[in-house]
Amino acid sequence: MPGMVASSQRAATDVGVGILRAGGNAADAAVAVAAALNVTEPMSTGIGGDCFALYYDAATRAVTALNGSGRAPGRLTIDLLRQQQITELAPLHAHAVTVPGACAGWFDLLARHGTLPMAALLAPAIELAEAGFAVGEVTAHFWHDALADRADAANLGELMIDGRAPRAGERFRNPGLARTLRAIADGGPDAFYRGEIAAAIARVIEDSGGVMAASDLAAHASTWDEPISTTYRGVRVWECPPNGQGITALIALNLLEGFELRGQDPLGADRLHLVIEALRLAVADARRYVADPRAAEVPIAELLSKDYAARRRALIDPGRAAERVGHGAPIATSDTVYFCVVDGRGNACSFINSNYMNFGTGIVPRGWGFALQNRGHNFSLDPDHPNALAPNKRPYHTIMPGMMTRDDGSLYGPFGVMGGFMQPQGHVQVAVALIDDAASPQAALDRPRLRLEPVAGKLGIALEDGIPAAAAQELRARGHKVYPGVTGFNRSVFGRGQVIVSERDGLVAGSDPRADGSAGSA
Repeated sequence: MPGMVASSQRAATDVGVGILRAGGNAADAAVAVAAALNVTEPMSTGIGGDCFALYYDAATRAVTALNGSGRAPGRLTIDLLRQQQITELAPLHAHAVTVPGACAGWFDLLARHGTLPMAALLAPAIELAEAGFAVGEVTAHFWHDALADRADAANLGELMIDGRAPRAGERFRNPGLARTLRAIADGGPDAFYRGEIAAAIARVIEDSGGVMAASDLAAHASTWDEPISTTYRGVRVWECPPNGQGITALIALNLLEGFELRGQDPLGADRLHLVIEALRLAVADARRYVADPRAAEVPIAELLSKDYAARRRALIDPGRAAERVGHGAPIATSDTVYFCVVDGRGNACSFINSNYMNFGTGIVPRGWGFALQNRGHNFSLDPDHPNALAPNKRPYHTIMPGMMTRDDGSLYGPFGVMGGFMQPQGHVQVAVALIDDAASPQAALDRPRLRLEPVAGKLGIALEDGIPAAAAQELRARGHKVYPGVTGFNRSVFGRGQVIVSERDGLVAGSDPRADGSAGSA
């Protein structure tokens, strides 16, 4: 069986296909694609950000979860922010930078599941960075938008051409990023976390008003966690556990399992209303309970229990939007890149790598060609909240790769939808399309989507162009505040996904039309 790759950039997909053809497996190809996406979509992803991965091992039928997210600096506390009269962690402030976890994540994925040396996997990305690549139309648009409010970020000119974003079709070169990738190819993760790069990161953060030290970078480590899952109509859906928000999608699927969706018009008001209400309940729980489980108690088993879902499902009125949505009591007392790979042996990797918001903080360590993420923006400054800022703590994380297996443990396929707080909403809508409607991967991704406001209590619902006006009108009648007809580049708010499904006679893939990507076969 030939392997397949699906990503948001054609050049990155081609890199992954090349690795599979050279004998690499799904983990090898995933690392190579991640590096290539660092080059070709630097506003969405980078080695200055974090990564998460789910890996399906065909020989054992086991799913493993890699958490490649970083932590807050050891000196960053709520008290310090109060002394500085900071009442929220602004997304472009140097305090929003958490330790970048992506580099260590690549090496750790390769160490456990890979077969090829890192130097071979980074070589295509280094070549892309040095020789340059033609910037895609969607990429050029968001590159331009991302620079608009980051003009003062340190050294961001390294990711521009003559002080501006590259235009569609224009060739962009990034010698600084090539230098970074070559350094870690030669020196391993220590070249990033303990060498010149770490010193440059600490220096630029200090110069920008932050407190991250070289010791914070040197102390970083990924974790291998037990993945979480639920069953949805006989299909087991897997996500990474908190501090990621994947549990949100699983909670929503548990709620929807109690309704008969098969046979409904997938773009009709009845279906859309149920999906909206399930997502609102799930998001409310996630915003209350998701945090770093090493620093706060997260009731994962209770949140995912079918009994809890039944209790929460009773709050859904099929004919009316709930006026207010709060979190439950399970115990008695997004801008990102997502891609997936399945190799010819049936191993699969669902991988997501992100700066959080486009270019993150926009702060670039001088000469190294990558921007630093702003994940710390997601911390709460309420000391009593489970996701409260604390030294060396991981924040609530939006990025979430997905995986599905059949009831016999065989691979159904990796899937994901990048896009901040849209990600669990996208996971639910794609999973329902695949499972309830038997849609092909491409049809599931092509289908118009809805999007809730990030804050669970709000009733605002954006509807993508293609959802019928009659459905929007009926949703209004049920009490939803609807914003219909979202089109053009604004469709990015609905996320950009990739899917590969393993069928009896081979693999079938889809790549989201909202991005510049493609699927490719080895």
